[in-house]
Amino acid sequence: MNAPGITTPSEFDAASVAADIPLLTYDHEDVGISADKHALIIPPFMHHGKRVHPMPPDSSVPVQPRPMDPKKDLAVYGYGSVAWKERMEEWKKRQNEKIEVVKHEGGNDGGKNGDELDDPDLPKMDEGRQPLWRKLPISPSKINPYRIIIVLRIAVLGLFFHYRILHPVNDAYALWLTSVICEIWFAVSWILDQFPKWCPIERETYLDRLSSRYEKEGKPSELADIDVFVSTVDPMKEPPLITANTVLSILAVDYPVEKVSCYVSDDGAAMLTFEAISETSEFARKWVPFCKKFNIEPRAPEWYFAQKVDYLKDKVDATFIRERRAIKREYEEFKVRINALVAMAQKVPEDGWTMQDGTPWPGNSVRDHPGMIQVFLGQNGIHNIEGNELPRLVYVSREKRPGYEHHKKAGAMNALVRVSAVISNAPYLLNVDCDHYINNSKALREAMCFMMDPTSGKKICYVQFPQRFDGIDRHDRYSNRNVVFFDINMKGLDGIQGPIYVGTGCVFRRQALYGYDAPATKKPPRKTCNCWPKWCCLCCGSRNKNRKVKSGPRKKIKNKDATKQIHALENIEEGIEGIDSEKSWLMSQLKFEKKFGQSAVFIASTLMEDGGILKGATSASLLKEAIHVISCGYEDKTEWGKEVGWIYGSVTEDILTGFKMHCHGWRSVYCMPKRPAFKGSAPINLSDRLHQVLRWALGSVEILLSKHCPIWYGYGCGLKWLERFSYINSVIYPLTSLPLIAYCTLPAVCLLTGKFIVPEISNYASIIFMALFISIAVTSILEMQWGGVGIHDWWRNEQFWVIGGASSHLFALFQGLLKVLAGVNTNFTVTSKAADGGDFAELYLFKWTSLLIPPLTLLIINIIGVIVGVSDAINNGYDSWGPLFGKLFFALWVIVHLYPFLKGVMGKQEGVPTIILVWAILLASIFSLLWVRINPFLSKGGIVLELCGLNCD
Repeated sequence: MNAPGITTPSEFDAASVAADIPLLTYDHEDVGISADKHALIIPPFMHHGKRVHPMPPDSSVPVQPRPMDPKKDLAVYGYGSVAWKERMEEWKKRQNEKIEVVKHEGGNDGGKNGDELDDPDLPKMDEGRQPLWRKLPISPSKINPYRIIIVLRIAVLGLFFHYRILHPVNDAYALWLTSVICEIWFAVSWILDQFPKWCPIERETYLDRLSSRYEKEGKPSELADIDVFVSTVDPMKEPPLITANTVLSILAVDYPVEKVSCYVSDDGAAMLTFEAISETSEFARKWVPFCKKFNIEPRAPEWYFAQKVDYLKDKVDATFIRERRAIKREYEEFKVRINALVAMAQKVPEDGWTMQDGTPWPGNSVRDHPGMIQVFLGQNGIHNIEGNELPRLVYVSREKRPGYEHHKKAGAMNALVRVSAVISNAPYLLNVDCDHYINNSKALREAMCFMMDPTSGKKICYVQFPQRFDGIDRHDRYSNRNVVFFDINMKGLDGIQGPIYVGTGCVFRRQALYGYDAPATKKPPRKTCNCWPKWCCLCCGSRNKNRKVKSGPRKKIKNKDATKQIHALENIEEGIEGIDSEKSWLMSQLKFEKKFGQSAVFIASTLMEDGGILKGATSASLLKEAIHVISCGYEDKTEWGKEVGWIYGSVTEDILTGFKMHCHGWRSVYCMPKRPAFKGSAPINLSDRLHQVLRWALGSVEILLSKHCPIWYGYGCGLKWLERFSYINSVIYPLTSLPLIAYCTLPAVCLLTGKFIVPEISNYASIIFMALFISIAVTSILEMQWGGVGIHDWWRNEQFWVIGGASSHLFALFQGLLKVLAGVNTNFTVTSKAADGGDFAELYLFKWTSLLIPPLTLLIINIIGVIVGVSDAINNGYDSWGPLFGKLFFALWVIVHLYPFLKGVMGKQEGVPTIILVWAILLASIFSLLWVRINPFLSKGGIVLELCGLNCD
C-alpha cells in the first residue's frame, strides 16, 4: 500500500514486486543510516516453510516505514542501481528455493502447506507475477525527426497562408478565393489527422506468461470465459460457406473449449443459414480435433486448403498425411452439401419453407417472426469424434414485428449481448463479421494478455485487432487493405487513449458495454481502516450508517468473510452470490429495469463482473429467459442503444460505441500480432467498394449531426484531447468532399479561361511553395518509415482519398442531411462477400451507379482542359508555354489521382462503356461551347487592324 500522497515510481511494477507488498514512505532521511544501507525493504513471505502474511495496517504492532528523502535521487537508496538489482535477483532466487521447500513439505503432510501456497492472495512468483505485455515505443531515431518535420510544416503552412491571403489574384478573384478556402479546410483536416499520431507505440504480448499464470498443470484452466458473436443478414450476399468457415475457425481456436461460446446472429431469419449452421456443427466434430491434434494454421478449412504451400514440408508424419487427405475429402463433401442448400434456396416455395417435421419455418416472413434460439453444440453430451468436449454453438434470430425499430446490426449485437449473458455470461466478448475468420488460433490469448493483466487490465474496455484481407488483387487498386489507417493512424491512437472500434475483430469487456465507468485511477482515501466500502467495515467491526457513495466507478469487494457476504447480498435477489454490493445498493430494482430491461436473470448477470450463470438455474429456464430478452419490445423505455450496449443513431455503430466507452474513462488497446489475428474478404469491385465507403461516410455524417458529436459531447469526462481530435476527424471527413471537388475542378477552369489561382510567383513565393511540397513529402516518408508501410500502399491510399471524396463522401453528406433534417431514410446495401468466375473476376466487372458521376465528370473535364490548354499554347506561340506549366501540373495531379477510377470504369473489355462515351460527348460539347464563348484565339482588347507593310498595287 502506498502512503497518502506518495506515487510509486513507474519503473517499480508487477514485474519486480507484487502490488500488495507495502512500499516505503518517506519523510526525512535518517542520518543514522549510511547511504549504502538505504534500500527498499521487502517483507518476506515465507519463513521456515510457513507463510507469513504482511502485517495489517491497523495492527497493534505498527510497521515502521523506512524514511526516504524525496529530494534525493533514488539511486542513493539503492533503487535502480546495480547493487539493488543484484539484491533483487538474490531475493527472487531465495523465494524460488523456499517455494520448492514448501512444495516438498506439502507432499509429506497431506498438502497443507501446498494448499497455502495456492492461496490467491499470495503474490505469484516469477513468470506468473510478471506483466503479460509491454509497450514498445517507436525508436527516437524515427519519431523525433518526424515530430520536427511536423512542427516545421506547421510553420511553413503559416507562411504559405500569409502569402496567399495577402496576394490575391485580382483578375481571377473568385478562383483565388475558392482555392484559399479549400486550402484552409485541407490544413485544418490535416492538423486533426496529424496530431493524434504524435506518440505512436507498439505492444508485445507474453503468451507463455499468460499460460504460466492461469494454466497450471493438473489443474483446471483459470483463463476467463469468452463469448464470440458472429453476425450475418442475407445468405445470398453473405454465402453460408463463408459464415461456416468463420464459425469453424472459432470452434477450433486454441483456448479451453469449456470457456468458448459461439453465438451466430441471423438477422435475416433465413432457413438456409440455420441449415448451414446445423451442417457446420456436424463437420466441426471432425474438423476441431484435426486442427488441435496437428496445430494447423489457419483453422478455417477453405483458406487452409487453399494455401499454395507444400504441406508435406516439415510434416513427415504418415498419420498427418493420411488424416489430412481424409479431412479434405470430408470438407469437399461438406461443401457439396452447403452448395446444395444454396441452390435449393434460390426458389422459395409459395407457401414458404417447412422444417423436417412438417411445421412452417418461423422465419418465412423476414420482418414478422418470433425469436428463435437453437443450441447445436455444448450440451446433451455432444462431443467430437475423439470423445472430447466441443465449444458451445448457438443460433440466434431475434424477434421482429412490424412497427418496431430494430436498429439493424447494432440491435442484433445488443440482442446477442443479452442472450449470451443469460446462457453463458462470459466476462469478455469477441465480435466478428461473418466473413472474418480467425487466422491466428492464439488470437483470444493475445487479447487476454491485456484484459487479464493484473496491473492495467481492469481499465481496458476493448482490444482491437487490425483488419487484414484475403482475395485482394496484387496492386490493391482501390486501397481495400487500408494499410495507412491500420498501421499508422491506429498506432498513433494507441499511444493516447487507444484505437477506435472498427466494427469487427474486437474483444470487449462486458462491463464496459453495460455503460459502467472505468475503475478509478487513484485509490480512495483511507483514514480509519483499510476496508472498502467505508460503510461496510469488518476490520474495525463497525458499520457507518451515514454512508456516502461516490458517483464514480467502484472497486470490487474481495473479502470472502461470511459477514462480508451478508453485506454484499443486500438488496439483491436471494441466491445470487459473488456480486458487487455497491452497484446493487446504488441502483434499486426499478432503476435496474429502466437501465437493462425487465429480466431479473439478466439484471443479476450484469452484477457479476467475473461472469458465470446463476446457481441452480436449469437449461430450460435459461432458454426461456433468453427468448424473452430478444423480444422486439424488450428494449422499450430502457437505456439500450443510448447508454448500454452498441449505441444507436448511426449505421456506423462501431465509432459511436467506442466513443461512448472512451467518454466513460476507459482506454482501449491495439494488438498487432506477427501472424494476423483475423482475415476477411473485401469488395474489390469499384461500385461495391464505393457503396461500402458510402455507408461508412453516411454513419459519420449521422454522428456529426447528432447529440453524440465529439465536437460538443463528452466534455468533463475521461476523453483525452488528442483522442477527441481523432473522433472529430472521423466524423467531419465527409465534409471534405465539397472543397475537394471544388479544388479538383479549378485546374480545368483555369485551363479554359487562361486564369490561375496564384499571381506571378516571386522568389520568396517560390521558396515557400518548395518548402511546403518538401515538408509534405518528408512527412509522408517518415510516416511510412515508422509505420512499416510501403510506398505503393501509401500512394493507393492517396488516390482513393480523392476517388472516395469526390463520390461516396459527397453522396453521404447529402443523404445524411436529408435523413437528419428531412427524415428521408436511406437503406444501405450489404456488401457482397464472394466473387464468382475465377480470381479477381469482380475486379473487372463494370456496374453502373450514380456514385460514378462526380469523379467521372472531374476526370473528363480535366482531360478536356489539358487538351484545350495545350491547343491554346500551340496557337499563341512560345510565350504562352511558361504560364501553362503550372496549370498543366495542377490538372495532371487530378488525373493521376483518378487513374484507378478510370481503369475501373473501363473494365476488362476492348471497347469503352456506352455510358462513358455519352457522358464524355455531353461534357465535351458543353465545354466546347464555353470555350468558343470565351474565344481564347482573339486578343482580349478586340480586333486590331494594322498595316502589313506590303504594297499591293
